[in-house]
Amino acid sequence: MSEESDLEKTEPASPRRLEKAREEGQVVRSRELATFIMLIAGVVGLWTLGGHMGRSLNQVMQGALRFERETAFDTSRMLSRFGLMVWDSLLAFLPLLLLFGVAALAAPLMLGGWVFSAKSFAPQLSRMSPIAGLGRMFSAHSLVELLKAVAKSLLVGAVGAWVVWQRLPEAIALMNAPVQEALLHMVDLVLYCCLVVSLSLLVVAAIDVPWQYWEFFKKLRMTKEEVKQEFKESEGDPHIKNRIRQQQRAMARRRMMTEVPKADVVVTNPTHFAVALRYEEGRMGAPRVVAKGTGEVAARIRALAAEHRVPLMSAPPLARALHRHVELGHEIPAGLYTAVAEVLAWVYQLKHWHYSQGPQPQAPSDLLVPDELAVPESRE
Repeated sequence: MSEESDLEKTEPASPRRLEKAREEGQVVRSRELATFIMLIAGVVGLWTLGGHMGRSLNQVMQGALRFERETAFDTSRMLSRFGLMVWDSLLAFLPLLLLFGVAALAAPLMLGGWVFSAKSFAPQLSRMSPIAGLGRMFSAHSLVELLKAVAKSLLVGAVGAWVVWQRLPEAIALMNAPVQEALLHMVDLVLYCCLVVSLSLLVVAAIDVPWQYWEFFKKLRMTKEEVKQEFKESEGDPHIKNRIRQQQRAMARRRMMTEVPKADVVVTNPTHFAVALRYEEGRMGAPRVVAKGTGEVAARIRALAAEHRVPLMSAPPLARALHRHVELGHEIPAGLYTAVAEVLAWVYQLKHWHYSQGPQPQAPSDLLVPDELAVPESRE
C-alpha cells in the first residue's frame, strides 16, 4: 500500500483510536496553561503565606546566628542544631510547596486528565534519529512554537514595563520611608507586579489551549481505509461473521432435528410450516416446541417425523400461531392450551388404536386459535 499523506486523513479519530493514544500517554497538554497556573499559585501563595514564612525564617536565622560557647566546642550539638534548623526551614516552606503540588496536579487534570502509561518511558530509536530531529526542528509545529514564544515574550515584557512605569513614583517614594516600612511596601509592590504579569499569561493560555486541542485531534485523524480496517478488527469481517452465523444456524438446526424423533406430534400447514410438540407429564408445565421451521426445514421435519413414526397433523391456523408466537424450546402460551390439548388427545387415541381394534380416531378440525394469536394466511 502506498504511503498515505495527511491530506488523505479526513476522518475524525474513533473512540478506539483515542483510547489507544491515551494508553500510550498521548493526551491534550498545554504548557502555557500549566505555566500560568503554577505562576498564579506561586504569587498567591507568597502573598498569603509570605508573612508566616518570613517570621519562621527570621526565627531560623536568629537561631543560626546566635553564638553559644557549648555548641562551638561540641560537634554533635552543632549537627543536631543544624538538622533542627533545616527541619524548621522545610516546615516554613511546606505550605507553599503543598500549594505548588496541588497546582501541578490540577493543571493536567483541566485538559487531558491524569495518565499513567509505561509506554511513554519506553525507548524509541526514532527520537534519537538526527534526520527526524531536523525534521521536527523545521516543522510547522516548531514554527508555531517559535512564534508563540516570541509573542509571549513581547506580551510579558510589555505588561511588565507598563506595571513598573505605573508603580515607579510609588517605588521612588519609598526612599524617604523608614527601612522596615519600605521593605514591607516593596515586597507588596513586587508581588503586585508579578501577579499582573502572571495574569497576562492567561491570554497566551486562552489561545494555546484551543490550538493544542486542534493539533492533537488533527494528528490522530484517520483515513477511510483505517476506519474500515478498525471496524473489521473490532466488529469482525462481515464475510467471516456471516459465515459464522451460517454455521451457528446449521448447528442449531442439527440440534433441533435430533429432537424431532422424540416429539409427540408434528403440526403442519401442511406444506409451509411444521412445528414439533412434546409433552412430559410431571416434568413440563405445558407442551413445549422442540422443533419448528418453514420451507425446506419444514419438509425435513416432516420427513424425520414420518421416518420415526411421529404423528403428523394438518392444522394450518394452529401451525402458523405456534411458529409465530412460540420460541424454540419454550412452552406454548395459555391461549393455545385448548387447541393443543385436543391435538394431544388425538395422539393418545391414535397410539391406543395401534394396539387395539376399532375405528381409527379422526383428527380434530376447527381448532380454536384466539384472535390475538391468529396469523393470517398472507404471512405464510
